[in-house]
Amino acid sequence: MMKKNQYHLIIIFAVLLLLSFSCTTQVDTDDVAGRTKVALRAVGNEVLISQGDTTSVVMPVVQISANTYQLSFEYPLSFDPTDLHNALALNIEKAGLPRAYKVEVIQCSDGEVGYSYLLRNEKHHSIIPCGGRLLPQSCYTIHFNFLNSDIAETQNSPLFYLLVSLVLAFLGFVFYSRFHSSKNATGGMNATILGSFYFYPDQNKLVKAATEIPLSRKECELLEILVTNVNQIVKREDLAKQIWEDQGVIVGRSLDTYISKLRKKLKSDESLKIVNVHGVGYKLEIEP
Repeated sequence: MMKKNQYHLIIIFAVLLLLSFSCTTQVDTDDVAGRTKVALRAVGNEVLISQGDTTSVVMPVVQISANTYQLSFEYPLSFDPTDLHNALALNIEKAGLPRAYKVEVIQCSDGEVGYSYLLRNEKHHSIIPCGGRLLPQSCYTIHFNFLNSDIAETQNSPLFYLLVSLVLAFLGFVFYSRFHSSKNATGGMNATILGSFYFYPDQNKLVKAATEIPLSRKECELLEILVTNVNQIVKREDLAKQIWEDQGVIVGRSLDTYISKLRKKLKSDESLKIVNVHGVGYKLEIEP
C-alpha cells in the first residue's frame, strides 16, 4: 500500500510540474511573440518613413510558425535594405529579443527571395550583403525568423528543466502521445506559397497580406489535389473519387460548387486560374 501511495504522489507531482511548465512556457512564448510583433511593426513604420511615406499602413504582423513572423505593407514600395537592417537591429535590441535571426524579403508576385541576410551572435558567422541598392517598387513581405530552436527555453531555470526531464523519463510513455501531437501541430504550420497566397492545408486556410481566408475541409482537399498537380489536368472522376467516394457520396454538382467557391477566394490574384477543361476535368494554372 505504501508503494502504491508513493506512486500516486509521484503521479500527482508530475502532473502539477508539467502544468506549471506548460503555463510558464505559454506565458514566456506569448510574451516573446507580443514583443516581436511590436518591434516588427516599428520596423515597418521606419522603413516607410525612410522612403518619405508617412500615410500608408503597415499591415498586422502575422506569426506563421513557432519562430517566424511576416511583416507586410498596404501598398507596393521601394526601399534600401540597409534601412531595414538598421531598423531591425535597433528595435530587436530595444525589445530585448534574441539577436540571432534570418531575414528574407519575399516578392509577392512569385514568392522568390528578393533580398536576405543572416545575423548571428558571432559576427564572423553573419552574412549581410552590401546595401545601398534600392529594391525596385513592388509588393514585398518580410519574413523574420529567430534562429533559436526554442526561445522560451532561454528564460527558464536549468534546475526546472532537470526536474522536468526526470519526471518525463519516469512517465515518458504516458505523455509521449501528447508531446508528439504538439510537435505535429507545430509542423502543420508549414505553408505552401501559391501566387500571392500562403496555403495552410493543415489549418484549412489561405493567408494573403496578413488576411486569413478560411476554407471548408472539402475546399481544402480539392485545392490540395490541384496544387499537387499544378498546370496539369485532373479528371473530374479522380477528384470526385478522392474527395467524396470514401464517404459513400458522389454528387456531380458538388464538385462544380466547390470549384466556384475556390475561384472566388483566389480571384484577387490574377496569376491563379482554375480552368475547366470541358468534359475532362479541372486544371490549376499559375502564371510565371
